[in-house]
Amino acid sequence: MTARGATTPPVPDVFDPRLYAAGVPHERYRVLRDHHPVAWQEEPGVLGWPAGPGFWAVTRHADVVRVLKDAATFSSYLGATQIRDPDPGDLPFIRRMMLNQDPPAHGRLRKLVSRAFTPKRVARFEERARGRARALLAAGLEEARAGDGTFDVVTAVTDDYALLNLADLLGVPPADRGLLLHWTRRVIGYQDPDEAAETAGAAETGGAAEAAPTSYRPSGAPATHVTPATPATPVDPRSPAMLRDMFDYARALAAYKRDHPADDILTTLATDAGLATAELEMFFFLLTVAGNDTVRSAAPGGLLALAEHPGAYEQLRHGTVGTATAVDELLRVHPPVLSFRRTAARDTELAGVRLAAGDKVVVFHAAAHHDERVFADPHRLDLARSPNPHVAFGEGPHVCLGAHFARLQLRVFHEEVTRALPALRLAAPPRRLVSHFINGLKSLRLEVPA
Repeated sequence: MTARGATTPPVPDVFDPRLYAAGVPHERYRVLRDHHPVAWQEEPGVLGWPAGPGFWAVTRHADVVRVLKDAATFSSYLGATQIRDPDPGDLPFIRRMMLNQDPPAHGRLRKLVSRAFTPKRVARFEERARGRARALLAAGLEEARAGDGTFDVVTAVTDDYALLNLADLLGVPPADRGLLLHWTRRVIGYQDPDEAAETAGAAETGGAAEAAPTSYRPSGAPATHVTPATPATPVDPRSPAMLRDMFDYARALAAYKRDHPADDILTTLATDAGLATAELEMFFFLLTVAGNDTVRSAAPGGLLALAEHPGAYEQLRHGTVGTATAVDELLRVHPPVLSFRRTAARDTELAGVRLAAGDKVVVFHAAAHHDERVFADPHRLDLARSPNPHVAFGEGPHVCLGAHFARLQLRVFHEEVTRALPALRLAAPPRRLVSHFINGLKSLRLEVPA
């Protein structure tokens, strides 16, 4: 709190996605938590995207949890869940996704799909995930020893690890798995000029389309083609136009699964869940992007935290702390999602601030995870921290359906890393995603001991 007679510091900006390329703005979050726990943020035009009306930033843990739990007051449906407002014409389409619905409609969809994400089905993937992590790490080490003694764990290991695990669970054929990464990067990386240019270029040249076998395309469907976004005229990656190729693929693959059922989630969704075609398309979108990028962001983020705290890594290697407990602490310090938006459904009050119906309300996960009111010494990496009430997988009705699968993958991944690498040493500063939504790493280069 501000000492008597001291001036209250001004409200810092935590909206500009370019801030996050330099790292999570923890000092700005601290100022907000201490002095402006529910703070008005301007929403200027940035990176070619138009200005918005502004929003309330929520940074204390208790307030974040209240917003996430109280769907009747803080709606996911009214304006969807991204900070930037969708095009009004796209909003009905975006609301078809479970993520952008409120109870009771949300509960109906969640119940239909929850039986596909059974712990028994997920648990069967542990052996396969372990072998995959071991093989990818071995290949990365071989690359390093044949080269300059370094390798990029993002491009060599974690991108493929997350992608291939998800593809197995969904039942996506091996030849098509590159499409999942392409679609994830297009949706998640749209604020980052490098990512937007790369994914647009791949679509423009037909790179993504060539990976899709014609047997999974609807009859007569053209090859995948997406008009690349440019800084002057950005295209919302959540819009129907930008998702058409993904949805065409989802329908074709679902039809194939009905004729050739297997023990995978897409077979369950296509045959047993009772979903309408539009609902199935949206679930494929949600599982492809959220299911992939949660682990894709959290795995290298956890390694970065451990590289910055070598004592903690030694504890993990020697079994002083359990891997499962460590995974939750790594999710606390590096949550894969930085923010989620809600819209006030009615006039209300939060932390003494009056909010009007229709106001945008945005919770900041990494800020809540470093709230001294809840976490003792929050900037210390304590792999044995308990309790650890982080909100990396959300809270309330929208808590992540795939949290069990994500935790399994992260536990297995870190167990295999500690076997493969006696130490974690950064060979270069990490390259971070330009995004106020996903806490992503584009590159994390590690040194390999000779």
